[in-house]
Amino acid sequence: MTMRARFYKLAGEALERDERVAVVTAEIGSRELPRHPRHFNVGIREQLMIGVAAGLALEGYRAIAHSYTPFLVERPYEQIKLDLGHQGVGAVLVSTGASYDAARSGRTHQAPEDVAVLAALPGWTIHVPGHPDELERAFADALRRDDCVYIRMSEESNRAAFDGRKLVVLRSCSDASPLVVAVGPTLDQVLEGTAGLDVSVAYLATVRPFDRDGLRAALRGTEVVLVEPTLAGTSAGEVSAALSDRPHRLLALGVRNPELRRYGTPAEHRAAQGLDAAGIRASIADWLEGRNLV
Repeated sequence: MTMRARFYKLAGEALERDERVAVVTAEIGSRELPRHPRHFNVGIREQLMIGVAAGLALEGYRAIAHSYTPFLVERPYEQIKLDLGHQGVGAVLVSTGASYDAARSGRTHQAPEDVAVLAALPGWTIHVPGHPDELERAFADALRRDDCVYIRMSEESNRAAFDGRKLVVLRSCSDASPLVVAVGPTLDQVLEGTAGLDVSVAYLATVRPFDRDGLRAALRGTEVVLVEPTLAGTSAGEVSAALSDRPHRLLALGVRNPELRRYGTPAEHRAAQGLDAAGIRASIADWLEGRNLV
């Protein structure tokens, strides 16, 4: 089951089980979710979707808003900032499409900068799950809270699930080896791309708040490679802040800033961004080869 299918199942069950839960959609996903008195489909009006979610939150509901990534985060960004943040109410935003899952639909359906722009607002918890089981855990946790939570779903999924709420080390090498931190659905590509290299690999699915203590404990050398499925450098500042008192060197891999103007498939976009196993391996090898070049 994909993350998206799992979410629709979980949201439908939550509507039936918890009278506090309300779901707001803007056409996307409305047919996959059950007809229910607390499911509000506002049509193609994403700004209104966030406004309605905020109004429901003011009335004591735990509102869930869902759409494609750019329609949920970019288009109604002012409403997220004001209707939710400024008024001090929370909601659960659950996106689909990730950075380039909907590459066939063109640039309108791509938003690799979503985590970066939401992280610019105070108080957000942001999950980038790499497996449907991780999505389920993040969603259940979000329903128990009252603050602002963003869950970024993707059609890409790792073969195995981990508790990525805190940084977990999956492969350890020598004490001085670089630490590669894979975020969300990049893990399988990272594990394949680093096979045979003297690097340690850690995993993280919750990027805000960033597990700074976990990073400090896991890093035994001075070199960090951060691999994110979002805009390159999205969490680079968090890594630097965590290691501000320690000498370190950082390579931040992710979706590059220049726009790719061909439609293509998600796999083709992943490769073009250097986020497939071969691209990750090449980037790390080039970076390590130049470590002594001054």
